[in-house]
Amino acid sequence: MNNMRMLSEEEETSDGVEVTWEDQKQINTFAKLNARLRGIEDRLEQLKQEKEALDDLSTELELMDEDQTVLYKLGESFLHLSQADALARLAIDQASVSSQLAELGGVAEECERGMKDLKVRLYAKFGKAINLDE
Repeated sequence: MNNMRMLSEEEETSDGVEVTWEDQKQINTFAKLNARLRGIEDRLEQLKQEKEALDDLSTELELMDEDQTVLYKLGESFLHLSQADALARLAIDQASVSSQLAELGGVAEECERGMKDLKVRLYAKFGKAINLDE
C-alpha cells in the first residue's frame, strides 16, 4: 500500500526554517554517530556469539578426560594443548571477549547519548521538517 501524495503549496512552505551551517554540522554529526552505532551494534552481536561459543567450549572441555590433548585455535593456527592448558587459555579468551563487550557497550551508550542530545536540539528547531528516526 503506497501512501505517497504531492504536498500542497501550503505544506511545502509552512516549515520554512532556514538550515544554518551549525545546523548542518549537527545533522552530519548525528549521521556519523548513527553509522558508528550501527557498526558497534554489529560488532557487539558478533562478540556475544563468540562469548556464547566460548562458554559452550568451556563446558565441553570440563567434561573431557584430563589426559586427552585438545586442538586449540590460536589466531590462524591450531595448537595441541592439555585440558588444563586449554582451560587456562580459554579463561583468558573469555576475559578478553568480556572486556571488549563492556568497552563497546560503553561506546554505544556514549553514541546514543550524543544522538539523543542532537535529536532534542534538531527536533526543537525543525519539528516535523526533519526525520532522525530509522
